[in-house]
Amino acid sequence: MLITFEGIEGTGKSTQLRRLAGDLESCGVEVVCTHEPGGTPVGEAIRRILLDPRSRMEPGAELFLMMASRRELVDRVIRPALKAGKVVLSDRYVDASFAYQGFGRGMPEEMLRQLARWACGEVWPERTVLFDLDAREGLQRRLRLSKAESEPGQGDRIEQCGPEFLEKVRQGYLELARREPHRFVVVPVTGGEEETYKLMISMLGPLPGASPRVK
Repeated sequence: MLITFEGIEGTGKSTQLRRLAGDLESCGVEVVCTHEPGGTPVGEAIRRILLDPRSRMEPGAELFLMMASRRELVDRVIRPALKAGKVVLSDRYVDASFAYQGFGRGMPEEMLRQLARWACGEVWPERTVLFDLDAREGLQRRLRLSKAESEPGQGDRIEQCGPEFLEKVRQGYLELARREPHRFVVVPVTGGEEETYKLMISMLGPLPGASPRVK
């Protein structure tokens, strides 16, 4: 089973992914965690280019780099793990390109679909958790944290696009969720980490093998 975690910057999706992974493993479920862009040696090299604040690129170049990283991740990590019967949790996946490069950058949807089929093949998420948060608040949260790809308080290349861009991305994510309500679980980020996690678990429902219990 492939479960993906999506949302704009500052929603806490990476933290929630790690918590779910730990709880599933404590129930005896074999879990593989990965992330985009990155997750492989080639993907990590692409990640450094994509997030480097000094990088300047047009939207098409950004899109093709994302898809190249994704294809490598599917081939080397996700597909083998799924074939082995493991649960894969991915911090971002194909919906991110529709949200960021499609709704955010204005790239044609049909082009995105063709490239997604090339990059992902038959590997599509069974469940997608979308953490929803106002773009300005999310960006403020994120900029309070330092990352390898950016100077403290400055943000990486995507974060430097600003709250207006990220709000377009957010609305794109919500539109994707409206189109596929059977796959998406939209979790509003209105409280702290613990409250958000409990809400996510209650909305996800049964998972393969075992499901974490919310205390």
